[in-house]
Amino acid sequence: MSGLVSIIVPVYQAQDYIVQTITMVGQQTYGNWELVLVDDKSKDGSVEAIKKALAKYSCRLIEEVPENVESMEEYQWGKDRHILLVCKAKNEGAAKARNTGLSVAKGRYIAFLDADDIWFQDKLAKELAFMEKQRAGFVFCAYEFGDEAGQPTGKVVHVPPQLVYKKALSRTVIFTTTVLIDREKIPDRLIQMPAVYSEDTATWWQILKAGYTAYGLDEVLAVYRRPAKSLSSNKFKAVKRIWNLYRKQEGLSVAASAFYFVFWAYRATVRRI
Repeated sequence: MSGLVSIIVPVYQAQDYIVQTITMVGQQTYGNWELVLVDDKSKDGSVEAIKKALAKYSCRLIEEVPENVESMEEYQWGKDRHILLVCKAKNEGAAKARNTGLSVAKGRYIAFLDADDIWFQDKLAKELAFMEKQRAGFVFCAYEFGDEAGQPTGKVVHVPPQLVYKKALSRTVIFTTTVLIDREKIPDRLIQMPAVYSEDTATWWQILKAGYTAYGLDEVLAVYRRPAKSLSSNKFKAVKRIWNLYRKQEGLSVAASAFYFVFWAYRATVRRI
């Protein structure tokens, strides 16, 4: 495959990571990409860090901007590649930041990357080859947990070869930073994230519920940076969010929600041990 990949990165309070993220994308072995950085009204020096990192590239201000966006700047980065910095006028959360990125993305393929996560250099190349082999519109891969410094911990999350809607309800194994989607097969209306907690999981369910299958490449191509200090609170929030997704987002009965929740809780516990 040789199509353009749009890499969408929501940026919020990411000054400690964003330069590494830009450098990491620039090192991808697959070269036909654009990087869409959407600053969600950061209060730290994220935007300044981005502009400093990209100062050596030519820049132009794009006059027509989407709603709730203050400015858009485009930095050229060699043949077939460029970086787009989108500065939102107000903070609206990761879901809407990603949707803003999707609205300006020009690529056939959409890849999501969080500013503090890590890709291996061949992540895009291997997922694109896997997507072509499976004739799929939606793929994801295995990943490894990392510490606060991004160093792998040895704890790997393996993924199933295929995932359909009902199976996905009992496991949140699709990690946002590992996803690659073909817009020629899956419409943007299904890729757009709802403004709910655990918006990424809700989006994958939204796509799968429409009849699509997600294909898993069981090879570690990304690292999920997970600070140790917030694990206990994250567990409580995760339980509340998954239950709300079952009941409110998916409209499942209490009995059905409890059924899927039991399997979800077991798998989530095993994955994080």
